Amino acid sequence: MLLENRVAIVTGAARGIGEQTVYQFAQEGARVAVVDIDMALAEEVAAAIRAKGGHADAFQCDVSKPPLVEQLVKDVVQKYGQLEILVNNAGICPRIPLDEMTEERFDQLINVNLKSVFFLSRAAGNVMKAQHYGRIVNLSSTGGRTGGIINSTVYSATKAGIISMTKAFARQYAPYNILVNSVAPGAVDTRMMALPEEIKHSVIEDAPFKRLADPAEIAHVITFLSSENASWMTGATVDVNGGTVMV
Repeated sequence: MLLENRVAIVTGAARGIGEQTVYQFAQEGARVAVVDIDMALAEEVAAAIRAKGGHADAFQCDVSKPPLVEQLVKDVVQKYGQLEILVNNAGICPRIPLDEMTEERFDQLINVNLKSVFFLSRAAGNVMKAQHYGRIVNLSSTGGRTGGIINSTVYSATKAGIISMTKAFARQYAPYNILVNSVAPGAVDTRMMALPEEIKHSVIEDAPFKRLADPAEIAHVITFLSSENASWMTGATVDVNGGTVMV
């Protein structure tokens, strides 16, 4: 199994891409910390993994608050004794027109989508440095490449920031055998695609495959980047968008 005996933290793990990622991690032998702000949903996902013979526990965390993410890492290490994998998946994408964006909502997007990646990666990285091994995978977006689609200006800026931050962490952590990469999904069939039907139809029609991605298709790439098979990759952003954007 690709992740046998590894311990992984996955944020935003109760739905969508995060949920599919923890399922795949467990199937590949990892012990998974299912992290979400919605503890009830996280418990359901962890219970489903355990019911199939996997190892998972639910942890509640508001990743926008640095003291909480630092405590999360401590709690996971206390429970499992180690930590090899971090997936920074938690994110929000409120569709807010430019003229309606407030400073409060702007700060919320930065805090949840970008600040969390820095502080959680640093906290997890300090554990991984002592082990001289680690994998960090950050979730960016095609929006980080293009500026996004309808009413997602600040969201897209946070995702572009993740691409840059991934490179910076990769350089810092390479001497410790910690690989840091990101994944930039295109349009995925999750609740973030809550768009008017005509716009969603246009997005699908513009895609070479004429469909939305299944969250599991993104999780496959995250699993690869979290494994030994990605041993010569760091600082990379893998575009998993069905050919919608080719760079």
